[in-house]
Amino acid sequence: MNLLSISRRLALVVVLTLVAACGSGDETESAEAAGPSIDDGSSQGAGSPEDDAESTGDTPATYPVDVDTAAGVVTIGAAPTKIVSLSPTATEILFAIGAGDLVAAVDLSSDYPPEAPEGTLDGFTPDLEAILATETDLVVASSLPEEVATGLTENDIPVLFQPAAGSFDDTYDQVAQLGEATGQLEQAAAVNAEIRQGIDDVVATLPETGSDVRVFHEIDDSFYTATSNSFIGQVYATLGFENVADPLDDGSGFPLIDGEAIIAADPTLIVFTDEVTYGVDDISARPGWETISAVSNGRVVQVDADIASRWGPRVVEFMEVIASVMTKADA
Repeated sequence: MNLLSISRRLALVVVLTLVAACGSGDETESAEAAGPSIDDGSSQGAGSPEDDAESTGDTPATYPVDVDTAAGVVTIGAAPTKIVSLSPTATEILFAIGAGDLVAAVDLSSDYPPEAPEGTLDGFTPDLEAILATETDLVVASSLPEEVATGLTENDIPVLFQPAAGSFDDTYDQVAQLGEATGQLEQAAAVNAEIRQGIDDVVATLPETGSDVRVFHEIDDSFYTATSNSFIGQVYATLGFENVADPLDDGSGFPLIDGEAIIAADPTLIVFTDEVTYGVDDISARPGWETISAVSNGRVVQVDADIASRWGPRVVEFMEVIASVMTKADA
C-alpha cells in the first residue's frame, strides 16, 4: 500500500491511532491468555496450572458468553458460524487462533493470511446492507459509524469492537477476546504465548549496544512519525531503543516533525514503510541527511507497511526485521 495516498492517510488514522485504545479481556482471560507485559520477560500475573486448564479451552465453550471489551461487555448468544471482520488485525488473529473457517467476509484491507477471503467490504465507510447480505452472526471492527452499529444491533448481530492497540497487553487482550467469542480459548492462549516468546527471543538477539540506538520511524516523506506513545513506539521501547521523536510528541503519538529536527537528532536507525514512491536511496539523497548516522552507516531499513501497522501476531516479524539490521554490526 502507498502511505502517501489519501486512502493510505485515512488508513493510518484508523489503523495507526494506537494510543487511546486499551482493550480488556474477561477476568480469567486477561490474567491467563492476555498475560503480563513482556517488557521484562517475567511470569508475573501467570495463573496456576488449575487456572490455565480452566481458561484455555480444555472444556467445551458454552454460550451465551459475555466478552469484556474496551467498548463494554458484548453478549454472544450462540457460537458464531459466519464472522465479518472489518479489521485487518482481527482477520489475522482469527486465522491465527484457528477460527479462520468462520470468517465469511472481510474488509478490503484484510489481505493476510493468503487463505483469508478476498476483501469485498469497505472498512472505512462500511455499508450496513452489504454487511447484512453476508448473513453474519458476528461483526468484528476497530470502529463503526454509529448508524451502522445501531443497524447491526437492531438485527441482533453482536459487534465486537477492537480499537487500535496501544500496548502489547492490548494485543493479548484482543486475542483472548476473539478466543472467547469463537470458543477458541486454548488456541488464543497459545497464540499469546507464542507472541510473548517470540518477542523475548528477538530481544535476546540484540547486541549490548541496543540501548544506544536512536530510532526515527518515518510514516511518510512529509515526516509524520510514531513516538513511544503508540504501539509502534512500544515496539522500539521493548527493543531498548531511544525514539528521537519523543520530545516532539504533540500528544497524538504521531506528530508531524521538521526535517531539520531529524538531522539535529541524528538517529542511528531510520525505519520507513513506503513501498511505492520512494526508497532507501531517496532518503539518503535528501539534502543534509548524509550527515545522519543512520544514513552514513547504512542503517536505513524498509519494512512492510502492513506488518508495521498491525498489532497482531506478525508484530514478531516486524521486530525480527529491525533486530536483524541491528545485529549485523554495532549501531
